[in-house]
Amino acid sequence: MHARPDADEGELLARSQSGDVNAFNELVLRYQSSVYNVALRMLGDADLAADITQDTFLAAFRHLATFRGGTAFRSWLLRITTNLIYDHWRRQRRHPNESLEAARDEDDPQSPATLAQLASPALEANPELYLLHQELQELIQRGLAELPPEQRLAVILCDIEGLPYEEIAAVTHTTLGTVRSRIARGRARLRTYLARYQELLPRQFRSP
Repeated sequence: MHARPDADEGELLARSQSGDVNAFNELVLRYQSSVYNVALRMLGDADLAADITQDTFLAAFRHLATFRGGTAFRSWLLRITTNLIYDHWRRQRRHPNESLEAARDEDDPQSPATLAQLASPALEANPELYLLHQELQELIQRGLAELPPEQRLAVILCDIEGLPYEEIAAVTHTTLGTVRSRIARGRARLRTYLARYQELLPRQFRSP
């Protein structure tokens, strides 16, 4: 479960912008899980994801005065996170060139919870399922790694982090149509990938 904005976020932001480190630390605690999860799913490296998370909040604190509230604070943070991820790829000369901008937009239902359920720690409730769950997490990560970065980010933000399309558009600086297209295409590719490993999927997710 990820923390959602509430009535005191504006106060925390105002105090943080006035130099109140304790207030900013409360914002860090509120959003560090989302930032780390996005970085981990995008990069597939826990240590690197931790570094990106730390750098995200350091950058956010340094540039907090520039945040004017035009978007949600979470969106602003995740935009910093994704910029740092793409910067890392550019430095490593690993940034894929594939672009989805020429792809035809395809709509897809906004509410499927299948990936979120597959990725949920709830599957670990039974100790006997722990190893299966670990294998499943590795499988999901490998499947996500097969997606072009734009599709991967959109699927992670929507189906794992639970962001609405409008907020994903704000994070990625794209249109709603582009967000829908990326999610639809990413889900389709991921379903095709996961279908090759039916034996690792919980029964309710297997193809008939």
